[in-house]
Amino acid sequence: MPTPRLLDPDEISRQLADLPGVYEGGARSLTLGLRAPTFPAAVELIGLVAEDAEQLDHHPDIDLRWRTVTFTLSTHSAGGVTQLDIELAHQILAAARSVGASITPAPGRLEIALDCRDAGAIMPFWAAGLGYRPIGTDKGSSFETELRDPAGRGPVLWFQPMDPARTERGRFHLDVYVPDDDAPLRIAGCIAAGGTVVNDRFAPAWWVLADVEGNELCICTRLPHPGDR
Repeated sequence: MPTPRLLDPDEISRQLADLPGVYEGGARSLTLGLRAPTFPAAVELIGLVAEDAEQLDHHPDIDLRWRTVTFTLSTHSAGGVTQLDIELAHQILAAARSVGASITPAPGRLEIALDCRDAGAIMPFWAAGLGYRPIGTDKGSSFETELRDPAGRGPVLWFQPMDPARTERGRFHLDVYVPDDDAPLRIAGCIAAGGTVVNDRFAPAWWVLADVEGNELCICTRLPHPGDR
């Protein structure tokens, strides 16, 4: 079966006009939040959507919290939103009407911007440190300078070229918490991507690393640092 075609931003915007409550979320996806009148109705809604998804052979990510159900739609094989996601969104809205569910307001979206001189030089470091990956292959587009959480939970990290370049120390850094056993691999990935260990005196609680432009990242675990022993 051929991979579905990615929809461009204008196509998505045009089709969202007919999909109330559906908005573009992180990781090049569509999101729809619905609130059912009861918990059993929320479960029924999921069952109806599951039947439609099986018919389409296209399955959403589903989050159920009491009466609120959130659907996230993305065609992973294509790396973003395709017509399959639009079709499934229409079917989800129809299922919502059948159980009396209402649309929840779209939340805000957090993105982190990192000012840099050369995005290509530092993106591999941040991909290794955060466990993120670049998305899309669109040349000359913002997708070349974005990293996203493959699980779709964390905020986007995008790299904004500085004009003019600033060389003073950055005013923020990121802390990423990883399973205790994963920290050495994460650190090794950062070093392989051109990073350096700036401070390891608090290991194994955390390590301070930096990319080639000096932007800092802390790899953290739940282990105590030496001063707590």
